[in-house]
Amino acid sequence: MKILVVEDNYQLAADLSSFLEENGFVVEYVDTLSKARSKVSIYTYDLVVVDIGLPDGSGLDLISDLKGNSSPASILIVTAKNAIEDKVRGLELGADDYITKPFHKAELNARIRSILRRNKFSGSNLLQFGEVKVDLLSMDVTVNETPIDLTRKEYDLLVYFMYNAKKVITKESIAEHLWGDHIDQADNFDFLYNHIKNLRKKIIGAGGKGYIQSVYGMGYKFSD
Repeated sequence: MKILVVEDNYQLAADLSSFLEENGFVVEYVDTLSKARSKVSIYTYDLVVVDIGLPDGSGLDLISDLKGNSSPASILIVTAKNAIEDKVRGLELGADDYITKPFHKAELNARIRSILRRNKFSGSNLLQFGEVKVDLLSMDVTVNETPIDLTRKEYDLLVYFMYNAKKVITKESIAEHLWGDHIDQADNFDFLYNHIKNLRKKIIGAGGKGYIQSVYGMGYKFSD
């Protein structure tokens, strides 16, 4: 899952980014409204964590942009303790939830995962496609009830495939989802092919089907 953190307090943003990365998210960070607008116009995010008070404008304007452009990103707003009007206005504009400063990182993580489960996975902690099951809380993966060991990127790749089951997704979209905008610096997609090959091998090795299918000239599809 890919998250954009929009926060002008450098130390807070750095701490949050490190914490979220440790919890398995791909995180990008910007400190102004203009930079955030540029990011969301180019890249797709699963969730945007946006502080309302930014040096060049209001985070509420970013919410309006996202909703106006029908962005699929979920939105968590960060507000000051007594900013009731900001909370109400943010929710009215389409934000999914809010968190008030100061907050514990564990609470932020819980709210993010709750939003993603609700918006991306129909409120369930369990993803299943055929004989492949993923527990989003424990991050356990089983095939035919047999646990399989995946690397961090293989796990993220599987969840992304299952979330987009039966849809053709380009290699560029997959790479961007797993590595963020750093993928722009890559010369080729050999590293992605290796992750896909290894994930396919592990699923089939545990008795699963070859769900990961290449679609010539387009990308990949997770389908039976």
